[in-house]
Amino acid sequence: MKKIVLFICLFLFPINASALTDSGHNSIIMDMDSGRILYQKNSNSKHLIASITKIMTTLVALDNASPKSIYQAKEEVLEMYGTNIYIEYKEKMSLNDLLYGLMLRSGNDAAVVIANNVCKNEKEFVKKMNEKAKSIGMKNTTFANPHGLDEKTKNYSTAYDMAILSSYAYKNYPLYRKISKTYKYISKNKEKTYLWYNRNKLLKSYEFATGGKTGYTPSAGKTFVSTAQKNNLNLTIVTLDDSNTYENHKALYEKIYQNYQNYLIVDSKKFDLDNNYYIKESFSYPLTKEELENIKTLTKIDSSLTGEKKGQVEVYLYNKLIKKIPIYEQKKGNSKKSNFFKKLFS
Repeated sequence: MKKIVLFICLFLFPINASALTDSGHNSIIMDMDSGRILYQKNSNSKHLIASITKIMTTLVALDNASPKSIYQAKEEVLEMYGTNIYIEYKEKMSLNDLLYGLMLRSGNDAAVVIANNVCKNEKEFVKKMNEKAKSIGMKNTTFANPHGLDEKTKNYSTAYDMAILSSYAYKNYPLYRKISKTYKYISKNKEKTYLWYNRNKLLKSYEFATGGKTGYTPSAGKTFVSTAQKNNLNLTIVTLDDSNTYENHKALYEKIYQNYQNYLIVDSKKFDLDNNYYIKESFSYPLTKEELENIKTLTKIDSSLTGEKKGQVEVYLYNKLIKKIPIYEQKKGNSKKSNFFKKLFS
C-alpha cells in the first residue's frame, strides 16, 4: 500500500544578491550548513590562492598528528621568506602552537616545519593535501606546497572549492574553529616567548565574524576566506584577487543577512506520521521571503518496501528538488506519542 501526503510549508521572510557591490575578481557566498550558494561571481575560475592554502595545511596536520606532538625545525626554515613566526633552526615547538603561528601570523616557516614533521617530507605532505581536497569535493584545486608562496611552486583553486574547504573545516574541526577565531595568542618555551595577533582584521571590525584566513602574494593579489554567524545563519565568503577584502566581506555579509534567514523546514522531533514512521534528520535552509512562499514538501510512503526505510520527504523550492530525507518505519513498541500531521493541520 502506497501512501503519499502532500503539504505546503508556509513560513515568512528575506532576497536579492543581484544588487551586491563586490570588489573581488572571484567571489562566492555559501551557507555552511546546507551548502547553498547565495551569491557567486567567477566562482569556478582557477586562481592563485596564496596563504589561504594554510587552511588545508591545518586540516592535513590535524588528520595525521596530535596537537600535543613536539616538532623540531629543520634546515627548511632557513630558506623561508615572507610572513614568518621566526622559529629558529633546531628549535622545538608543539604542533598546537605551530598551527596558531600558521593561522594567525600566517607563518610560512611554520608551514614547512609542520609538513616535514607530520610526514617524512614536504612532498608527501602535499600529496595528502591533494588527496584531502579530492575527497571533500574540491575538483579544481591543485596544491604544490603547504604555504601558498608562488614564486617556485604554485597553488591553484577556485572560490567555490575554497568555500567547500572552509565549510568542511568549520563543521568538522573544533580546533580549527578555535584557532581561526582567536585574535591574540602567546606561545612560550624555555628560550623564547611568541606573541601573535590574527591578521584577519574582520575579527575586530565585524561583530559577527567567526574566523577565516587571509592571503597575499604579488601574483595572487589579496585572497580572503572568512566565516560569520548571525541569527543561526552560518556563512562563509571567499574572494580572490580582492582589492578591498575586509570592507567587501563585511558588506557582502550584511547584504545577505538583510535578505536571508535560516528556516527549519522539516523538524525530525515533530515528524510522526500516524505513529508508524519517523525521520532521523531535520532540514533547515536559508531563504528569502519570496522563496519561503515557494517551498513545498512532498512525503512519500511505500509500506511494501523491504528494509527499515519506507519512503522519503522531498523538499522543493520553485518546484526544484533541493533535499531528500529518508523516512523509517517505527519498530513495534517504539511509537511516538505525538502525531505530526494532527499537529500540522489542527
